[in-house]
Amino acid sequence: MNDKKLGCLVMAAGNAKRFRANKLAAEFDGKMLIERALDAVPEALFSQVTVVTQYPQIEELAKQSGFASIRNEHPDWGISHTIRLGTTAMQDCDAILYLVSDQPKLTRDSVRRVAEQWLAHPACIIGAAHDGKRGNPCMFPKAFFGELMQLREDNGGNTVIKMHPESLLTVEVEKAELTDVDTPEALNELKKDGH
Repeated sequence: MNDKKLGCLVMAAGNAKRFRANKLAAEFDGKMLIERALDAVPEALFSQVTVVTQYPQIEELAKQSGFASIRNEHPDWGISHTIRLGTTAMQDCDAILYLVSDQPKLTRDSVRRVAEQWLAHPACIIGAAHDGKRGNPCMFPKAFFGELMQLREDNGGNTVIKMHPESLLTVEVEKAELTDVDTPEALNELKKDGH
């Protein structure tokens, strides 16, 4: 058993302008995208799982999963605000895994492998990748929390990774797992590919 305190931040607050609706309520294979994101969290690995959202329905789903939730009253401030809220709530963790909610094919096993790779290399930032192209989720050790909390607008963890490329290690996952759906068309494409 590891003695590290791991946090998981499920980022579910975006306005999804390109999707033209609350995309996290869109369905993929009979489940909403947000349900798929919550299902991908191997909760036994994490001391704390926090869902940051602007939607009461998602707060309720988080509660049903046994996860904490934080209301983001300013989703228009961009992803950096979600990162700041979640990181502040879990800053006593040794590392936080940042999970986006619009990758419906992401598996619990891949999330587990990212976390386990961090446990083996706790000074590193760990990111899921396919063929050398990094995607999400990413796990950041405590040493980077300060920089993450200084992000502004729609700048996410990528901004911090670009400043510390030597700290990045990747975990290979299937390409489909890294595919995010920013539009209804992208969701339909992924549905077609999936069967």
